[in-house]
Amino acid sequence: MYQVIKTKFSIIKEASKNRIHDENAVLALCKDMATMAQESLQIITLNAKNFMIDRHLITLGLVNQSLVHMREVLKPCILDSAVSFIAVHNHPSGDLTPSVEDIKITRKLIEASKIVEIPILDHVIIGRRDSKDYCLSMNEKGICQF
Repeated sequence: MYQVIKTKFSIIKEASKNRIHDENAVLALCKDMATMAQESLQIITLNAKNFMIDRHLITLGLVNQSLVHMREVLKPCILDSAVSFIAVHNHPSGDLTPSVEDIKITRKLIEASKIVEIPILDHVIIGRRDSKDYCLSMNEKGICQF
């Protein structure tokens, strides 16, 4: 007797026309995060030429924190067949200073992404839109070794 098993094969998603070359390009894609009342961690998956494949909500947290697990971040990267990704989260307070927890999570993401060979290129923090500069690249500031 034979048994039928249904399987789902995902196809490779086509990349958008949004090329990510710096934190301002990330901000242009994620400026809606500047008005959020809760902390949110999202990722932008990228192809080999740094064109965005997709943007994924990973976690929606509280006013000042979000729970983050590495598997939840890396799963969409694998499913999108991404070559790399960028993490983005907001600070509803408007203060762009990375917290100790932000740095700790970023370092864990760097190490976890090495294992699956899908590197994280940056972690961008977005503040409130009413401030002059409302995004910070942890890569550009040299906060972590990407």
